Amino acid sequence: MRSVFRLLLVCIFVMISACASNEQEEVLPEETYYENARSAMASGNFNEAEQNLDYLETYYPFGRYAEQAQLDLIYARYQNLDLEGSRSAADRFLRLNPQSENADYALYMRGLASYNLDISLAARYFPIDISERDPGEQRRAFRDFSELLNRYPDSEYAPDARQRMIAIRNRLAALELHAARYYIKREAYVAANNRARYVVENFPSTPSTEEALIILAETYQFLDLKKAAEDAIQLLAVNYPDSEAFDDNMEFQSNKLKREDRSLGSVVTFGLMGDE
Repeated sequence: MRSVFRLLLVCIFVMISACASNEQEEVLPEETYYENARSAMASGNFNEAEQNLDYLETYYPFGRYAEQAQLDLIYARYQNLDLEGSRSAADRFLRLNPQSENADYALYMRGLASYNLDISLAARYFPIDISERDPGEQRRAFRDFSELLNRYPDSEYAPDARQRMIAIRNRLAALELHAARYYIKREAYVAANNRARYVVENFPSTPSTEEALIILAETYQFLDLKKAAEDAIQLLAVNYPDSEAFDDNMEFQSNKLKREDRSLGSVVTFGLMGDE
């Protein structure tokens, strides 16, 4: 029994020594990891770049390349389509380097990662309407871009951030409009009115505003709120005089609240056949 126990101890010791020896062999000089990462990024091999940057952070967290490695890791993960990982890396950089001269870049990349999170790989190849997706990441991106513009208005990334904020506003407005159309189909006109009003009040001058005003006017008419309907129609006429909601005499002629045919025949034929 003692012999077996001693043999077991020897085996454990050998295994521990071998692991320690392997770990020592794997640890490369700080500069080597950094140069390997930069070379990999230059050749477009972002998987290898990310691996070397991870090693650099693990073995040399306070080395001379630490800050640049953290920035490169944000970019490498983004290029690898690891958008959540890129955002996490940007978060970490901003926590560790709040006064860095590259903080604007980290903020921009954090916003950019969220901006693209709502556009999955499937949406790149299939006709998926992003206006129908959960806008949570879009709102996070908007906050990041807004913080970038407030803190670093002269940043080289500010112009692009500003344009993306406009795009986000358009997406959020389109999402509200999509919800309004859904409620109209369900004949929930009060809910549709609320969604359309939210667009007009919070996202004016977006491509969705015209249709929102039309829905607003028509739902007010349905609810017999004549003054509110007249105000919405007047606002539509002032801002969109060429709207298709007006006839040649500038009379409001919209029919977005047209009731769907819910007859048994329509349900059975999926609405593809007429009444004849």
